[in-house]
Amino acid sequence: MGEGANRPTYWYTLRAMISLKNISLQRGSKPLFSDVDVTLHPGQHVGLTGANGSGKSSLLGLLLGEFGPDSGELSMPPGIEIAHVRQETEAVAQAAIDYVIDGDRPLRLLEAKMATAEGEALAALHAEYEAIDGYTARSRAGRLLHGLGFRNDQLEQPVVTFSGGWRMRLNLAQALMCRSDLLLLDEPTNHLDIEAVIWLEQWLRGYQGTLLLISHDREFLDSVINVILHIEHGRIMRYSGNYSDFERQRAEQLAQQQAAHERQQKEIAHLQSFITRFKAKATKARQAQSRVKALERMEVITAAHVDTPFHFEFLPIERCGDPLLDVDNVRIGYGETTILRDVSLQIRPGSRVGLLGPNGAGKSTLIKLLAGELQSLSGELRAGNGLKIGYFAQHQLEQLDPDASALLHFQRIDPKATEQALRNHLGGFGFHGDRVDEPIAPFSGGEKSRLVLAMLIWQRPNLLLLDEPTNHLDLEMRHALTMALQGYEGAMVVVSHDRHLLRTCTDELYFVHDGGCERYEGDLDDYRRYLADKEAALAVDESNAPSDDKTDRKQQRRDAAEKRKRLQPVTREVRKLEKQLEKQQQRQAAIETQLADPDIYQNDSRKTELKNLMQEKSQLDSEIDALEERWMELQETLEQMGVG
Repeated sequence: MGEGANRPTYWYTLRAMISLKNISLQRGSKPLFSDVDVTLHPGQHVGLTGANGSGKSSLLGLLLGEFGPDSGELSMPPGIEIAHVRQETEAVAQAAIDYVIDGDRPLRLLEAKMATAEGEALAALHAEYEAIDGYTARSRAGRLLHGLGFRNDQLEQPVVTFSGGWRMRLNLAQALMCRSDLLLLDEPTNHLDIEAVIWLEQWLRGYQGTLLLISHDREFLDSVINVILHIEHGRIMRYSGNYSDFERQRAEQLAQQQAAHERQQKEIAHLQSFITRFKAKATKARQAQSRVKALERMEVITAAHVDTPFHFEFLPIERCGDPLLDVDNVRIGYGETTILRDVSLQIRPGSRVGLLGPNGAGKSTLIKLLAGELQSLSGELRAGNGLKIGYFAQHQLEQLDPDASALLHFQRIDPKATEQALRNHLGGFGFHGDRVDEPIAPFSGGEKSRLVLAMLIWQRPNLLLLDEPTNHLDLEMRHALTMALQGYEGAMVVVSHDRHLLRTCTDELYFVHDGGCERYEGDLDDYRRYLADKEAALAVDESNAPSDDKTDRKQQRRDAAEKRKRLQPVTREVRKLEKQLEKQQQRQAAIETQLADPDIYQNDSRKTELKNLMQEKSQLDSEIDALEERWMELQETLEQMGVG
């Protein structure tokens, strides 16, 4: 997977420490932490953890110089090169690979000087250019893009033609291209599939600078970091080792408190019943045995999260037919475009299925078919008696009513439920007191995800269809969801780049790729090895490829021209939609900022303003949903035409 191959021989190496002494920081009126002393040593890979809103991203902003501390002293070495992932990407016509190379600022500076230099000065610049591996920059950038999921034919594609998620990958590649002493990453895996997460994990393990990483993916943290900084109760505590080491140390601390210890033993006994029950049913299949091992490790994890604010479980389900769903030789797609063909699988009561495969392969499309949101083009899908589906997907967050409270959302789906029962249920998902009665318009993505999950669980489905359920969720909520899924008695189909969730909650895997879906007999470790072998084979093919076949290159150019001609109407509409979406989303963000102001809810003179903003946001949300739905249809079309 090329840990060292991605990096030139000339690379900045930070020799001095970064130190925070007696630092206090608050954002607005909210204190985040105070009197904090932290030292980052050269080459350390540090994981930054803590509850949402505890100040993790603010600490990164402090290091980036976006603002200063309220008190204390931040000491940074002079000339330090800091890399981070930009949150916005301009819709430029620049080729993707050139955009990534821009991340190497010293190289671009040398190129600018070389463009105007002459004689001996030019010769000296060429020597310096060679010393910093300037002549390999294009191949290095290509490897970064390939590792993050881009195909060779996309490297010269203009940035403007990529969707928002793929532009974030471009920004990540640009940050990795930077000759950084300090690399700051805030949830870098959010827009990645498992394949790209595994590649990034390997790359970061070989990174020689200082890394400060925020992530809610425990396996990713375990593989990459060697120090944890945990923000809690306004303090930053330092723990040596990876995330699992941190959990063990924290569990020991909590166990020293009698009340926490009693709660801990209850949670562990609860989990042990799952392990015992599963072992009795487990076969010798690698995936099943892998899950047994993961469950056994959950005892330590549970102990470390005994004081989590989230406590919920699935209610008993109703009896249902067997099989729940029978998919027989189905073809799935949009219009005349086929995404998957010859798909056959059977979901029985108690089935726990994980779907693997790269982005765009059709995993979400298959989930939509199972959920009834998409009709098959051919073949047959038969539902069992009593089937009750609970479907979670990211687009459902935008379908919530922004004017309604969390409580009102529940009262609409279950008018007969008592208010106290609903409040108790919402409390398990972190919604307490007045928060239950407030309009959800200013809720964060994580809060909306928790609300949708709470609603889904309340309805007692016997088949769960979960498409990236952990996006926007912090580590505590991910743990609570994993624990709840352990006790869930129904069947589930899961798409997730969170390998811990897949390891502990699924018994069988299906591989979605190349227009098909087939049973995968190995486990996630086998899948990692498969990806590594595939990467190695690709590297060999590239190194053996002929470089002087002019006839082949002419044919490639003709094919590329023909492809551009076919793509033009689709890409033109995509660009138009993205401009509309950008404009609408900017207005949406502006409204959300206004709605986040507590004064607008408390000041009677602003009632009309509040009502108008709510109405405008509701209309905007509907318009954005429609635009995004059309954009997704076009993306599926582009995927089938060979464009990401």
